[in-house]
Amino acid sequence: MRMLIASLTLCLAWGAALAQTPQPTATPKPPAAIYDAELAQAVGADEYGMRRYVLVILKTGPTPMPAGEARSAMFKGHFANINRLAAEGKLALAGPLDGVDGWRGLFVLAVSDIEEAKLLTGTDPVISSGEMVAEYHKYYGSAALMLVNDAHKKVTKKSF
Repeated sequence: MRMLIASLTLCLAWGAALAQTPQPTATPKPPAAIYDAELAQAVGADEYGMRRYVLVILKTGPTPMPAGEARSAMFKGHFANINRLAAEGKLALAGPLDGVDGWRGLFVLAVSDIEEAKLLTGTDPVISSGEMVAEYHKYYGSAALMLVNDAHKKVTKKSF
């Protein structure tokens, strides 16, 4: 019993000592050597390493095109448009979705204005044909998304 009381007393004393130890009030900052000002500027980062984008959700449109040569040409143009926008630095990320509830794909456009995003997506054959419709949302995310296209080239064996 004495051993139990002594152990409890020691635990309480240790807990009290820890409670009196000053706790850090702010999250430690990474060393300055990690921050790359030149890279941050190149990707359009603000002081938090973030930037504004427009997220575009592509959904099934009112005029789906039947399988065949015209549909294949439309999707060939879709992929060419994606590659062009990426090369121009306007497209940070793109990809297909699972099709659930008509959700077909997404774009993360490196523009902050929805009207500009509409102009860019209007050049895509799947949008102009009515195969898909676009839904637009402002998005604030990591500026490092701008590095995805170059990294993707390094892991791609085959393209669309």
